Amino acid sequence: MEVHLPRLPLMKIFSYLDAYSLLQAAQVNKNWNELASSDVLWRKLCQKRWLFCDMVTLQLLGTETWKQFFVFRTWQEHAKTRAKPEDFTYKEIPAEYGFRANVCYISGCGLTRNVQDRSVICMVSSMTKLSTWDIREGIMTWVSTEQPAYIKLLTTLPEMHIAVTVDTHSTIKLWDCHNREALATNCLFSSCKLLKAVFSKDDPIVLVGDISGNLYIFRIPDLHLISKVNVFPYGIDELHCSPQKKWVFLIMKHPRVLTKVVYMNSLLRTSEFSAPVSTILKFSLCDKAFWTPRREDRITQMSRGVPPRPTKFATFDMKLEEIGNKVTVQEYLVASFSLQDYEASPEWMGVSNKDVIVCSTGSSLLLFNIHGLRLQTFHYCPEEILRLWVDPLHVIVTCNDGSMDVYAWEERSLLLRKCYRLQNRRNLPPER
Repeated sequence: MEVHLPRLPLMKIFSYLDAYSLLQAAQVNKNWNELASSDVLWRKLCQKRWLFCDMVTLQLLGTETWKQFFVFRTWQEHAKTRAKPEDFTYKEIPAEYGFRANVCYISGCGLTRNVQDRSVICMVSSMTKLSTWDIREGIMTWVSTEQPAYIKLLTTLPEMHIAVTVDTHSTIKLWDCHNREALATNCLFSSCKLLKAVFSKDDPIVLVGDISGNLYIFRIPDLHLISKVNVFPYGIDELHCSPQKKWVFLIMKHPRVLTKVVYMNSLLRTSEFSAPVSTILKFSLCDKAFWTPRREDRITQMSRGVPPRPTKFATFDMKLEEIGNKVTVQEYLVASFSLQDYEASPEWMGVSNKDVIVCSTGSSLLLFNIHGLRLQTFHYCPEEILRLWVDPLHVIVTCNDGSMDVYAWEERSLLLRKCYRLQNRRNLPPER
């Protein structure tokens, strides 16, 4: 005999289930399947797992339901972990001789099940031209007209298929990568150092930092100036937005200048705030920083030491506080430690969603918790580590021989598992 619960209590029960349990509940009967497939439930699960889902629509994500997106995105993540080197396509894209090309994804497809979907990159392939390339086919799909000045910086917003550039004349241009001419332009009065396009909770925006220490916020797609604020006495060296774009973290690499965190809404909603809401983090000589992926308010900084001075790490939490009618930001030091007895200093760093710090020297990949307890070490020899990329699921290491190592975070521990190595095909012997 079946027991039929009312819809509202059943939905309340389903709201406490994880994705796996919800999929199982959907198999009980037709009524349960309908309720367990609700967009309300699956959007909540998507927002919990991927913070950016709080700021985008299904249309931008390219699926009809939040359940479809969750299943597809999870498949994407695990497919990368389970892949083998022979599953990858190796392509080389030409760039102007002696020119170091800037490259960003312009498509939101990434890894797909449908071979008709394309992964497309946007790159500055010569000093004065922007182009897009189909990665699978290795062919150019679009190229801009020749620009009057050298293109200096590039950023993209794959969800909107938009690219933004800055040239040596400090002209900002927005491209849809279909028309050969830019859709919108704007100009700065001083040279640009940083360029970043992001989705905020209000609108898509472009953040720009110049050599005078000014931070500009421009609206997409018309590049209308929303706000401008002077952050440092000189240029902004690095800019990092928190996962849901609540905070903007800014670095000026100077021994007497401390880092700053600014509340994003105070930059976007200038009619509500008389001045930007910010705080200074008491951590000097910051070289790198990384927001904890699934914690909106936590950031870890690294001060790279040159022996005998040790490399230092510090983790801070941010909190908004209201005193009367005034909104302020309060920072809290959560943990800190110094790396002792290491011959080489870490050059790159990242943080997992479990607060594990991963950093790289030229010859080692090192894992620590935020209190400095060493968890794991991977040695590299004779190759050297060039770059490090970290997300909630993977760590990717690139080496000076052109190879790439892919690691995956263990689900039930704080450790990494090495998945596979992708070789630079130029360095491999010819196949017989």
